Amino acid sequence: MFAALLGIGIGFSLAIQTAINSQLRKFVISPFLASMVSFLIGTVFLAIITIISGSPLGIPLSLISSQPIWIWFGGFCGVIALTTNILLFPKLGSVETSVMPIIGMIMMGMLIDNFGWFNSIEQSFGISRILGVFLLLLGVVLAVVVPEVKANRHNPAKTKQNQVNRWTWRMIGIGAGMFMSIQAAINGKLGVVLDSPFHAAFVSFFIGSVTLMILVGLKERSFTNIKEPIKQSAPWWVWLGGIIGGIYVLINVYLVGQIGTGQTVILVLFGQITGSLLVEQFGLLKSVKNRIVPIQILGLVIMLSGVFLIKMI
Repeated sequence: MFAALLGIGIGFSLAIQTAINSQLRKFVISPFLASMVSFLIGTVFLAIITIISGSPLGIPLSLISSQPIWIWFGGFCGVIALTTNILLFPKLGSVETSVMPIIGMIMMGMLIDNFGWFNSIEQSFGISRILGVFLLLLGVVLAVVVPEVKANRHNPAKTKQNQVNRWTWRMIGIGAGMFMSIQAAINGKLGVVLDSPFHAAFVSFFIGSVTLMILVGLKERSFTNIKEPIKQSAPWWVWLGGIIGGIYVLINVYLVGQIGTGQTVILVLFGQITGSLLVEQFGLLKSVKNRIVPIQILGLVIMLSGVFLIKMI
């Protein structure tokens, strides 16, 4: 029971993290700067946790040279996924910002399992997985497509170009989810190499932080907006996104060891979808409020059924 509540809780926290980072962006303006702040806070948090666990923060040069180069790319994938979510939130809302990356995560996860990419254990496609993908896509149609079609009937002012733009952002969201699966596979391997999930999580966040600092320096040419949340008396919770991300990584590793990957994925996704529904339904954390309709809930339940078939059977 405790593990179930923990899994649902960290899934819920992911929906909250996206809403928090979206609010942080309103103060610092740049999505890259918002991501950088989140990653830096998460890196400091994980550094403290890693030291407490007794693991080192540094990496021997011999280890760096002896491992495949892709093993250090988890942080880059995290940067892409987090920054994309910050961009998606105001475009698509809380629910779709959760749903689209989930599709990408599942699809890429299945490819990684089937072909054994990143030294993963090979798990070939089966009937249950094919049925799971069908249910996943059906759930997307009910949760996303049908409500939009109904809305367009009552809102003729919506142009075809607006619909095209919305679907473009949805495809970007799916791509972000794919990078999240790649990050998970890489960090899993890195945890084995470093013999510490704490150390692996810290290294991933550290690389992501350095990457974002370089991007902000090149693109924005200034870090001064980082002071804006303080100047404008932003809510204290806008700084919590990075800590939530760090906690998610650590608890996810713990749960996989306790109840297995499949059950962990189901619980986390259930929490994430539930959290996104609540954020959008009630406009939590100063996000835009959008009423959730019954067909969306049905679609999300069908999606979860598909995920269950893909991950558990």
